[in-house]
Amino acid sequence: MNDPRLSAAPVLDDVRAALARIVAPLGDLTGVEPLTGGMFATTYRVDLADGTRVVAKTAPPDDGQLLTHERDLIRSEAIVYRLAEPHPDLLMPRVLLTDFSRTELPGDVVVASHARGVPADQGPELTAATRATRRRRLGALMGRLHTLHGDRFGYIEPGTPLRGATWPEAFGRMVEALLADARRWEVDVAADRVRAALATHADALATVEHPSLVHADLWPGNLFVDPDSGELTAVIDPERGFWGDPLFDLVGADPFRLGPPPADLVAGYRASGADLPLGTADGDARYALCQLMMGLVMLIEVVPRGYHGDWLEPHLASVRALHASALDRLG
Repeated sequence: MNDPRLSAAPVLDDVRAALARIVAPLGDLTGVEPLTGGMFATTYRVDLADGTRVVAKTAPPDDGQLLTHERDLIRSEAIVYRLAEPHPDLLMPRVLLTDFSRTELPGDVVVASHARGVPADQGPELTAATRATRRRRLGALMGRLHTLHGDRFGYIEPGTPLRGATWPEAFGRMVEALLADARRWEVDVAADRVRAALATHADALATVEHPSLVHADLWPGNLFVDPDSGELTAVIDPERGFWGDPLFDLVGADPFRLGPPPADLVAGYRASGADLPLGTADGDARYALCQLMMGLVMLIEVVPRGYHGDWLEPHLASVRALHASALDRLG
């Protein structure tokens, strides 16, 4: 999850020089501009001498302030983009090169093609009908994305220990890593209730039979649209993706929503030919568990990120409401 209220700092000369060396296989760097909106990675718009525009994204250094699942996280973005490349209807950029040496910059770097359009949260005001149409199209895109399956459940980067042969196994490891992070930064997340919810609903988790490719962060800031029509043009920032329960993408699209997902989003998903078990006991438990995991991430990350500002208290109030609502529904 990103916050568009952040402002970008000027590009330092040494960063510009490092970016120039990284993108040299693509061409000579002639301009670089920091992009706002990210609360994890740092992203730059880079202009090349031949007129090409690309995006370079670099992860923060692994300096002890990352959540457990965020180590090597940006490498997953490159993997997802490459998985999506044969499927242009998924609207994701192409990976142009990567630098995982951490010699030019302290974190991993992914350079990708420049997305067409503007972030949806900065796009044109939409009528109710147009907004509903976009939600249906996003639902259809999710349905297509989830037809891509892996051979293991859990986070995508192959070296991560947060994987498993089944979704209950992988989900349990993912959540336990978050609970360990909560202990580390002394964040009260009602850990005993979280573990009890997972144990109670293990059978519901087991109904996820296939490790579907989940973007996990399809909020409007990661959706690009045509600045005039509002038409969906690109999907970016899949670094938090994993192989798991498709229902998580419904949560990621509107992470502060306490009730069921929007009907238009669900209708678009089902129109793609994909199925959703919402309205069943197992499906509703899975959806609440996805909300619970989202709430854990957003509660815990506040401390190591050092978030501050007038927006923080309302943000935390919304996150706590999500966390409490999910726990209450899970019993």
